[in-house]
Amino acid sequence: MARPILLAVDDDVNVLEAVVQDLRRQYGAEYRILRAASGQAALDTLVQVKSRQEPVALIVSDQRMPGMTGVDFLEHARELYPEARRVLLTAYADTEAAIQAINSARIHYYLNKPWDPPEDKLYPVLSDLLDDWKAGYRPPFEGLRVLGSRWSLKDHQVRNFLSRNHVPYRWLDAATNEEASRLLAEKNLTLEQLPAVLFADGSLLADADPDTLAVRVGLRTQATQEFYDMVVIGGGPAGLAAAVYGASEGLKTLVIEPEAPGGQAGSTSRIENYLGFPSGITGADLGRRAHAQAARFGAEFLTQRAVGLRIDGQYRFVQLADGREVSSHVVLLAIGVQYRKLDLPGAAHLTGCGIYYGAALVEAASCKDEDVYVVGGANSAGQAALHFAKFARKVTMLVRGPGLSATMSKYLIDEIAHTSNIVLETGTQVIAAEGRAHLEALKLRGPDGERKVPATSLFVFIGAEPGVQWLPPSILRDEKGFVLAGPDLKHDGRLPESWQEPREPFLLESSVPGVFAVGDVRHGSVKRVASAVGEGSIAVQFAHQYLAGF
Repeated sequence: MARPILLAVDDDVNVLEAVVQDLRRQYGAEYRILRAASGQAALDTLVQVKSRQEPVALIVSDQRMPGMTGVDFLEHARELYPEARRVLLTAYADTEAAIQAINSARIHYYLNKPWDPPEDKLYPVLSDLLDDWKAGYRPPFEGLRVLGSRWSLKDHQVRNFLSRNHVPYRWLDAATNEEASRLLAEKNLTLEQLPAVLFADGSLLADADPDTLAVRVGLRTQATQEFYDMVVIGGGPAGLAAAVYGASEGLKTLVIEPEAPGGQAGSTSRIENYLGFPSGITGADLGRRAHAQAARFGAEFLTQRAVGLRIDGQYRFVQLADGREVSSHVVLLAIGVQYRKLDLPGAAHLTGCGIYYGAALVEAASCKDEDVYVVGGANSAGQAALHFAKFARKVTMLVRGPGLSATMSKYLIDEIAHTSNIVLETGTQVIAAEGRAHLEALKLRGPDGERKVPATSLFVFIGAEPGVQWLPPSILRDEKGFVLAGPDLKHDGRLPESWQEPREPFLLESSVPGVFAVGDVRHGSVKRVASAVGEGSIAVQFAHQYLAGF
């Protein structure tokens, strides 16, 4: 396979040579470095490499060029190579244009000239962008193939699991794909044995499920030790932040996550208001970065489900779905929340067969040129609607309230208003879902009464509830199930009788000493990624204080 291309563009020969030399010195072993002295010459180069189906990973362009500015060039380049990372080189006076280009040309970064020394000002930025590109790049396929049906809950779960764990695969729909039909016959597979996963070595896993797949694709499902300083339950932003800070500060840290790093945020198509990412970042990328960061510091990750927690003196034992246990002095509950299910006729048996909870991004491509419905008016619904609008013919947002301003960030409201194929229906709710093998129609109730509309895809974001049923009664919760912690443990100014410590609970500490609640699962938390990261970070400081008491 041809090496991916890095393209440098500048009309100043001396600057262009400097860029090329810096790129070649750092990246020449892995990438092919090309150059162009104008925007038009660069476009001609991209057309040529596109015709040869060669990958382009990064484009670095100067802004001030005659005939075509860098922003204009990068806009055209985006049409040819939408996944390539785009960097604008600017003089200090062009900073405002560069910031505007984040929206207009969707550039990923801008760099002020000069960038000496490149080790400090150039390579860290470009390496980060190239890591992002590699995470999403799919070379000519030689990996897993998933045979299944679009209208199967198990098939949806398998594809979602592989996607969120960044395991490359190719999906073959048994109903429409000729290769799938051939493989079914060759492997003597029946439709009842789907989904089936074919591995590169020729082996086959029929009736696949995420738990079995986790072992086959090399994810760790058994802890390497029996005891840890800190066990983090949940791999969302709060849990990942705790893992980074805990492991970096010397705590022997284990993260237990049943699905994939990133948690609920990991399925978000784009987060645009998180500090430090001016052009936005996908939830999956944020989870991947944080996972790599925590692992680099020595945190251990376990693809398992916690099903119980028992307290024995100063030890906390986390019981796992496979029957094993791990123990620790400190447990951080970062288990997040789950989207509430629709309680209406037809919804239960159509889950995974046209009705999906959360931003089921693996289904986006299947919705191409179809009409998609999104229920909900918070940020997660808005982000999903914008993502599905790239594929669907029309996206209809169904909102019970009078509008979005009370529940959604303004930047999302503005983007939705400027997206021509997103329609907002306020004062409207779903009252029934119809379909046998898959979703076929929805019954809606709105300001003008009830009506039925044809529909094959409904994505639901109607609030969330914590999955805390497995926690022991000693961990106190509010009436909705959210874990009480810190000052919220007090009732009429008094701590619960079960609290026997001579001190008051730490800020994020639950009713069981040494068990902390962070992120969305905590009573009164702010449901934002930045807030979850903050809580996961500062909880580690309280964990240190708790451990200092031994």
